[in-house]
Amino acid sequence: MNQSYLFRNFQSGRLIFFLLIFFTLSTVVFAKKLKVVTSLTDLASITEEVGGDLVDVFSIAVGYQDPHFVDAKPSYIIKLQKADMFVQVGLDLEIGWVPQLLDGSRNADILPGGKGFVDASRGVPLLKVPQGDPTTLRAQGDIHAFGNPHYWLDPLRGKIIAQNIFEGLARLRPENRAEFQQNLERFQQKIDQKTAEWKKRMAPFAGENIVAYHDSWPYFEDRFGLHIVTFVEPKPGIPPTPRYLVKVIKTIASNTVPVIIISPYYSKKSSKLVAAKTGATLVELATSVGAYPEIKTYFDLFDYNIDKLTAAFSQKGGATNAAGK
Repeated sequence: MNQSYLFRNFQSGRLIFFLLIFFTLSTVVFAKKLKVVTSLTDLASITEEVGGDLVDVFSIAVGYQDPHFVDAKPSYIIKLQKADMFVQVGLDLEIGWVPQLLDGSRNADILPGGKGFVDASRGVPLLKVPQGDPTTLRAQGDIHAFGNPHYWLDPLRGKIIAQNIFEGLARLRPENRAEFQQNLERFQQKIDQKTAEWKKRMAPFAGENIVAYHDSWPYFEDRFGLHIVTFVEPKPGIPPTPRYLVKVIKTIASNTVPVIIISPYYSKKSSKLVAAKTGATLVELATSVGAYPEIKTYFDLFDYNIDKLTAAFSQKGGATNAAGK
């Protein structure tokens, strides 16, 4: 056996050895990313803030969808089967589609009670918690028995969401707890800073009367000092009748309402009619990250909505406040 043959074999063996080491290390590196599935884009955005480079995040719903109604596609089940963690809004917001997806995934780790299951509503102060027998509440429309679930539309409650997500990530990867903690603190500091800016911009319009199409906005209303006098829907999830719209028009006229707000996934036909009859400005606000192309993060969501509202109020000259002074 000549020396060149032995040398070639040695070189080949060394190459294979280094390739094996490379692929082993690569697998370890890639394995560090936790696969997280969220119900909504807002939860995905916050998860990316807290998880940083250590998470790979997928949102089932997209930002321009009504979160009450999402098709439970088989492809989502496949995502959930491979997920390390699942984050939901809770409070029955996703009751029409999340339970069947989780059951279909047969992934015990992300089912309620599993180490990878996160209910983002835990510890969140809730508004509009209905009183009475939960079994009869559905007769009043799309009523959520545990409270209004649109709490992510208050940025300070977003800090609680981030805390819940942090705890889930740290539970799964305790060795990365310090990095998650650092990311969490950075996110919460930025929320405080931006909320102060947003409130300052909204301050001239404190107490403004508005009308909303659907009851998605109590947390936003509370944080930024607005007053929703009525809804275009007679009951949550129930389309308005012509007779009811007459009542809405009268309410707007008697309360000096400059703005009507609506989410992108609702029909604007009734709201446009009311706006035309009253002179109010119809403003389409985003309820989730990704509702419009420029809203790429949780911070963008509030930037966008504050921009839209302040522009509409300014155009109307702060009608409610002006009338009361």
